[in-house]
Amino acid sequence: MCGITGWVDHHRPHSTTHPDETATPDHESRLLLAAMTATMTCRGPDAEGLWHAGPAALGHRRLAILDLAGSAQPMPLGEPGREGLVLTYSGELYNYRELRAELAARGHHFRTTGDTEVVLAAWHTWGPAAVGRFNGMYAFAVWDTRTRELWLVRDRLGIKPLYYRPLPAGVVFGSEPKAILAHPAGRPRVDDEGLAQLMLPLLKVPGRAPYADLREVRPGHLLHVRADGSATERRYWEPERREHRHDRAETVAHVRELLADIVTRQLVADVPLCTLLSGGLDSSAITALARPPGGRPPRSFSVGFTDASGRAAETEDDPYVRLAAAHLGSEHRDIVLDGTRLADPEVREACVRARDLPIGIGDLDLSLHQLFAAIRTHSTVALSGESADEVFGGYRWFHHPEAVHADTFPWMADSPAHGRLHQRILALFRKDVRERFAVEDYVADQYRTALGEVRHHDGASASEHRVDEIGHLALTRFLPTLLDRKDRLSMAVGLEVRVPFCDHRLVEYVHNIPWSMRTHDGREKSVLRAAVADLLPEAVLYRPKSPYPSTPDPAYAQALRGQLAERLAEPDCRLRELFDDAALHDAVTVSEQGSLISNVGAELALNFDVWLRAYDPVLPL
Repeated sequence: MCGITGWVDHHRPHSTTHPDETATPDHESRLLLAAMTATMTCRGPDAEGLWHAGPAALGHRRLAILDLAGSAQPMPLGEPGREGLVLTYSGELYNYRELRAELAARGHHFRTTGDTEVVLAAWHTWGPAAVGRFNGMYAFAVWDTRTRELWLVRDRLGIKPLYYRPLPAGVVFGSEPKAILAHPAGRPRVDDEGLAQLMLPLLKVPGRAPYADLREVRPGHLLHVRADGSATERRYWEPERREHRHDRAETVAHVRELLADIVTRQLVADVPLCTLLSGGLDSSAITALARPPGGRPPRSFSVGFTDASGRAAETEDDPYVRLAAAHLGSEHRDIVLDGTRLADPEVREACVRARDLPIGIGDLDLSLHQLFAAIRTHSTVALSGESADEVFGGYRWFHHPEAVHADTFPWMADSPAHGRLHQRILALFRKDVRERFAVEDYVADQYRTALGEVRHHDGASASEHRVDEIGHLALTRFLPTLLDRKDRLSMAVGLEVRVPFCDHRLVEYVHNIPWSMRTHDGREKSVLRAAVADLLPEAVLYRPKSPYPSTPDPAYAQALRGQLAERLAEPDCRLRELFDDAALHDAVTVSEQGSLISNVGAELALNFDVWLRAYDPVLPL
């Protein structure tokens, strides 16, 4: 896993007279490229690579996972000075061994043993059609020195991030906004739509970012930048609608077969690997499948917190974690996080800078960042159960009538978790700001746009139509928020997190399973539960879904309220430009300890305060 950045700018002066000649690097451009690349040192702590010729510049920070001594990037295809293609790549290709064998049979001679050269050779052989053969998580840029064209490519589900900003004759791109913001295109600026997005942390609009003129390459899309500097984006993947021909037993068996293959592929690494184990169905299934027959048990980690006395508090997860770990024989370790450390302003700033934005989910971001930092001292790769709820329909809003039939995104309805959190966050902002930027209208417009993308089965009933819609909303508007959060917070400490449930083969297959079959036992995720029933203890298998835990230490909440009170008293504090005075007062004086996600007001206000000071963005106020 790595960080990539660079640009193509056909307006920049360059000295080459032939496309295969390497220009003498312009000193100023190389310094700029180095600065942009350095912003992502955390994503790739092991090595740096720079390539610059003519109108194109590519930067790379490497987190070595495969072929530790080789596979340096940016990687050219061809001799120095006669490169045909140059690649800067972030991700993992899980079927690279099969593709390597196929390409070798076609005559390609490999110099390295990792997946990077396979991506490069595949692109040379098949061009953009190569992405249809890839199984993995990836974001990469390919520069063709002969045609002077750049391609930006993102994986099917958008597991790995890839942003870009249009230039008059090209684009500047990066794994994270911070790399692009280091380019001299001006101070960070938020436009009207961007400010509305900042009030909606549980909604990710495809292709859009809160910073003005900043775009994301959409999941399952390629961006083609031509020699004249023009750019077009096109889709190369979306789940296909097809008739599901398997009965229940065949469906369960096929899901099990897919999961076993997926996890086996994702265990490949030349560095220590582990699983994230919460004691729930999803993470326990991944941990169970991560032990090959007769093989060594996986290493697993869970998160816990100290209580008011400073001792480890018993969380709702703990009994199930112990049961699952003992049953599966994993080499398990509990990571117990201290409330005082979580409240350290340095941790909050690290999280805000990791995401380049003030959005977050209470202390859950802080604890996830600290959990990943602790795991990184033991492992470099972790397998997660993330996205099983979106793929198999595990959230309450897939099932509860109030959410299912709401005329909005179902998680924004009045549900106990996401819906109430959404309403609490909106209420923190000044009423005139919400009305000026028409946040509710923006949500309604995005909802209608999303529904217009749904492809239904011919002859499907109204209830089946709605299931299709909720599944589409989950995969395209909700899941991206979680994938982005997990990627940014894990890569901020140099940990690669893999998400087996995002394998596109599994997503495509489950997408077409009838809802009645997906809930055949009267519960959520029936097919997944049946597929791994022989692997897990019954208590774990039938455990009700529970949220990611929050710190119970009252000292944490007290520290937050004190920090916010201090900032509000400072003359340079800009929070009142956005936040309601009464809401800020409540965030300082009212304890929310014991609620599902506590201290929402203080958390969000402090995040915004860090962001406003660190990024100094221009706001449309």
